[in-house]
Amino acid sequence: MRMSGLRILPGSSVLAVLAAIGTSFSAPPSAQAQQAALFQNVRIFDGKSGALSAPSNVLIRGNTIEKISTASIAADAQTATINGAGRVLMPGLIDAHWHAMLIRTNPVEAFGDVGFNNLVAGDEATDTLMRGFTTIRDVGGPVFGLKRAIDEGIVKGPRIYPSGAMITVTSGHGDFRQLTDLPRTIGGMLTRMEQIGGAIVADSPDEVRVRVREQLMQGASQVKLTAGGGVSSPFSPIDVKTFTEAEMRAAVEAAENWGTYVAAHAFTSTAIRSAIAAGARCIEHGFLMDEATAKLIADKGVWLSMQPLPEGMRLGLPEGSVQRAKAEEVWPGIARAYEMAKKYKIKTAWGTDVLFSRELAQQQGAILASLTRWYTPAEALIMATSTNAELLAMSGLRNPYPGKLGVVEEGALADLLLVDGNPVENIKLIEDPAKNFVVIMKDGKIYKNLLVGGK
Repeated sequence: MRMSGLRILPGSSVLAVLAAIGTSFSAPPSAQAQQAALFQNVRIFDGKSGALSAPSNVLIRGNTIEKISTASIAADAQTATINGAGRVLMPGLIDAHWHAMLIRTNPVEAFGDVGFNNLVAGDEATDTLMRGFTTIRDVGGPVFGLKRAIDEGIVKGPRIYPSGAMITVTSGHGDFRQLTDLPRTIGGMLTRMEQIGGAIVADSPDEVRVRVREQLMQGASQVKLTAGGGVSSPFSPIDVKTFTEAEMRAAVEAAENWGTYVAAHAFTSTAIRSAIAAGARCIEHGFLMDEATAKLIADKGVWLSMQPLPEGMRLGLPEGSVQRAKAEEVWPGIARAYEMAKKYKIKTAWGTDVLFSRELAQQQGAILASLTRWYTPAEALIMATSTNAELLAMSGLRNPYPGKLGVVEEGALADLLLVDGNPVENIKLIEDPAKNFVVIMKDGKIYKNLLVGGK
């Protein structure tokens, strides 16, 4: 039997036939050879220091930065040359707390038509990249298909470090079931929320272990548990501690067996302390922690992934709703949490945690710029580049993109932005990426270039 020049022997197994067919197709676009590129006359913000370099030249070959020099770099006719004219070249931005499948949908649509949701998320992923965010850490949602489509060049979007489904307990943050779904039978039928991989309920150490392993099997680079109550979930009071320590330890053990880590959603000191005791290596939010807990986070070397949540997110919740009431409880703690993070020198990552709002997603850069309430522009930009990249690297061998991110240095992955202006002096430039990011490169490929003829 032959198929488009492919010879399949009689008696071949179905799996062998499928494997042979799969290998007959051409490689996806992301695997094809990439043209070299040369940035000339740029000043470099390297992601680690607030000081810009002297006028420099940067050669990209394949998907990495091959050479950086203040002297001229020779380029052949096949090299795309970009005259920076003194503009600032910086690393692509990284959002460490993103939900790629939950931006443009509303809470009802999020568990609806999977095909529609993936198409909408793909379009939003392109917008995310065009805002200069070349990498996101997705901390909850059915994002594995979108990640594959981006990696294979089918959809334009950022690198995705996926967690897969948020793992929660009955009534915990992430449990979006209705009361009509109760009672739950362990081992029984899964609800729609669970079937599509948005969030999944686990109510014993053994069940937690299974659910963690399922996310890792699908390609999770880290695991997300909800250790305490949350704002958006209807039945999870903020003050409640959810998982038992034994349940969380099961998750940590399963993740560590795969060489990666657990990130735990937690607002209160009680929830944070239980997560740390169980071995979680990153706390998401932490807005209601006390001083003693902040010091514990620092002493244990645990990461704190925080978000300067905009008022628009709180005000967008319906007045009188349980979600709005919980937001009113959480929002006052944001400023104090940032102050304690600075005081105790906690390893702090930055993200946005935008949910169910395309308008707020378009303010991604502005949310980053709002960090200047507590940090200098350079400190904020360092946090969103090299510091966030350090957190991503904790996924070890589960890292889907081995190589250095968040920096401009020789050998690093070529995720770069050419900025019309100096964001270290004026961080508000990142609030208008359409105008101010004149070149956007990810993985050595140019996705945007406003410099006509390289000028």
